Amino acid sequence: MNHDQAVLNRVWCNTLLEELARNGVEHVCVAPGSRSTPLTLEAEANPKLTLHTHFDERGLGFLALGLAKASDKPVAVIVTSGTAVANLLPSTAESGLTREKLILLTSDRPIDLVDCGANQAIQQQGIFSSHVETALNLPSPTTRISLNWLLTSVDKALAKQRSVGGAIHINCPFPEPLYSANSAEIYADYTKSVVGWNTSTSPYSNTCLPNHFNVHPVAPGDYVTRKGVVIIGSIDKKAAKKVQQFASTLGWPVFCDPQSGITSDWKHYDLWMQIDVAKEQLNQCDFILQFGERIVSKRLNQWLKWQAVLFDASQYIVVSPDTHRINQDHLPQTHIGADIESWVSEQHLPTLLGQHAGWAAPLVEIANTVQQLALAQISNNDQLTELSVAVDLSTRLKDRELFVGNSLMVRLVDMLSSISANQVYSNRGASGIDGLVATAAGVVKANQNPLLMLIGDTSLLYDLNSLALLTHNVTPMVIVVTNNNGGAIFDLLPVPEQQKQSLYQMPHGFGFEHAAAQFQLGYAAPETLNGYQTIIEQHFEQGQGTLIVEVKTPPEQASTLLKQFSSMLTEALA
Repeated sequence: MNHDQAVLNRVWCNTLLEELARNGVEHVCVAPGSRSTPLTLEAEANPKLTLHTHFDERGLGFLALGLAKASDKPVAVIVTSGTAVANLLPSTAESGLTREKLILLTSDRPIDLVDCGANQAIQQQGIFSSHVETALNLPSPTTRISLNWLLTSVDKALAKQRSVGGAIHINCPFPEPLYSANSAEIYADYTKSVVGWNTSTSPYSNTCLPNHFNVHPVAPGDYVTRKGVVIIGSIDKKAAKKVQQFASTLGWPVFCDPQSGITSDWKHYDLWMQIDVAKEQLNQCDFILQFGERIVSKRLNQWLKWQAVLFDASQYIVVSPDTHRINQDHLPQTHIGADIESWVSEQHLPTLLGQHAGWAAPLVEIANTVQQLALAQISNNDQLTELSVAVDLSTRLKDRELFVGNSLMVRLVDMLSSISANQVYSNRGASGIDGLVATAAGVVKANQNPLLMLIGDTSLLYDLNSLALLTHNVTPMVIVVTNNNGGAIFDLLPVPEQQKQSLYQMPHGFGFEHAAAQFQLGYAAPETLNGYQTIIEQHFEQGQGTLIVEVKTPPEQASTLLKQFSSMLTEALA
């Protein structure tokens, strides 16, 4: 048999990518590079795979993260060797915490070119450390190793990922040459060992995982004796609604994190939990049932810590699809790893309300007072501020999808918004600001639904390259960037006053009009709340593509207004 390394490289990649496709991979994100040629060309040749390209590997990783969030399916990423691989670490770290399934296909130099001064060669094995669930370090393609081994090795890694989520790393060292016009037919004898797999449509091997959903630490009949609270964290909206119905049957209060996409009568809890009369009422709670994780509200997290420390593990139950630890304060807790909708369906509650149903009803009046004050603040004048953007979000979504950034904006949304969105997305695992635009672009590409994004100025500056992912986007999308000239989140934190501006806020003096023009996106900078509302509605109703709406506000305005609002609230509830 004539040997052609370039063709053999592609035979291995054809086998690898076909097995990924048979295991549910539909999207592949590709950055440019020569060493990755075998992977890129075979991905492009596979009709089951849709390719997405980006010149920036850091943004590419977050694009894949967004696709995985929205599709709830594994997404593959192909990059060349060297620092291209290192640029995938931020998105990989995020997926390690929020469990989106990324498959990192990193091209590499063969082992004899590593650690010897060869160009674009770094130590890629183990580069993602504990941020990936498993790593498969492939040898360079050779006929001395069967394709059967390649398939079972890939299947083992995929089985681990199906079990626990997160990212897996497959490192692929390719010897040169990388280009050839020869046909794969020259390796027909070599590929005979997988002829049965080649003629089928099924994965080469399967691993069946056990079902652990039938866990009931509390008998359904016992719920009716409790003064319980239901907390809904970052979960799918369909599951969140089912949990809300469950809580309604019990007559318990529900605290909905903004990432859940739903609201309740106990909204704005991050603000009213600081009021003494509310704390006294809430502290009657003797049972906490939490669904999902990544709670934004610091006050809710603090209350959990204070309250649950009085409980034993049977009084604080967390239900989540993931089995990794969800217990930042290390409280006594029972964690049930289960599909949330399935678990709720198995709780056959009594038909009558519990004996303590409605025990937290007085808190609804307090929550309504917060909402009335917030709405009064924006209706009394036409001022466009970060606070008015957060309050207005309650009516601006209209069942559109929402992507909310990190730092100040997500906290204002948590305090002041009452969200009812089609679906809410965020990067609240590591809570970084480095790939928010790229992640949102992945969500839009996967769902093709209108999306409103709220992001801060520093976050957008960090991810400007990823605006290129939206240049040819036709799905209506609005990016609202609140520009307060730096990191306003530090106004809410006890950082040293003398160094606050120079070392924390880092004012930049930049606007985004020309960035929008560079990437051929729409742009508007409204000066009033009414103008802001009109511009957004017109774009969603009439337009297509992406519009950047820049809300320019003075530094420290948000923190000043928030302190004023808190004082008004305390006085109103005194």
